[in-house]
Amino acid sequence: MRIVLKTAMLAAAAILSQAAIVFSATDWRDFGGDVLILGEFHDNPTHHAEQTKALQAIAPKAVIYEMLTPEEGASLADIPRNPDSMKAAVEGFHWSNIADYVQVLAASPVIVGTALPRADMRGAFTDGAAATFGEGADTYGLATPLPEDEQAIREEAQFAAHCEAMPLETMGGMVEAQRLRDAAFARTVIDAIDTYGSPIVLITGNGHARMDWGVPVYLSRVRPDLDVTSVGQGERQEPPEGVYSWTLNGAPSPDRGYPCAVFTQ
Repeated sequence: MRIVLKTAMLAAAAILSQAAIVFSATDWRDFGGDVLILGEFHDNPTHHAEQTKALQAIAPKAVIYEMLTPEEGASLADIPRNPDSMKAAVEGFHWSNIADYVQVLAASPVIVGTALPRADMRGAFTDGAAATFGEGADTYGLATPLPEDEQAIREEAQFAAHCEAMPLETMGGMVEAQRLRDAAFARTVIDAIDTYGSPIVLITGNGHARMDWGVPVYLSRVRPDLDVTSVGQGERQEPPEGVYSWTLNGAPSPDRGYPCAVFTQ
């Protein structure tokens, strides 16, 4: 069952993805939309370097980070925009490898954090995304259950992402937590557009950047007038799973060791 679902998901992504290009072919000066979502593998330095390149070329009005809480983002407002100053300023922040982003942060004119508190994530897991999101949940579509086939695919994806170390029947809560984060990130993007104007850039993981079920879904529902581009970043000539405006492939993979070791210790 899991193999069939994963095959179907990959087949859909192959059909819907518009283009795949290598890093050296990217000219970010051509971007002219309202929102650019830059996906990544969080630990890939090539992905961070590409994000820095994009920000330097686009000069967005503000940059939103999945990796920062709103309070952490606000604390960086007056920090000089150079890597050394940023590295010192982010010491002790909650994201474990936030120091890897100092070049990206230094290229960000306005920094906005959008990470949710752990209590909200637990609330979505137990009570659902709509109950935790609060006002506007219906507008964002959180009160409507996902189609059965998408729900099943997403639960299987979460099961695999957690190394099958948690019961499959608990993955519905994980999907709700993911929906909450996607909708919350979209809400932050909309608030930033209203506050700072466009373009706005969102730095986030590839899963949240997906156009088939990530942040772009909620943006299109609430603000269909926005011109949104979403870019997924892959590794070793392989695109990330999902649907994007285009993908950037060819980045080398960092040595991650055994990815499921945390579940076996």
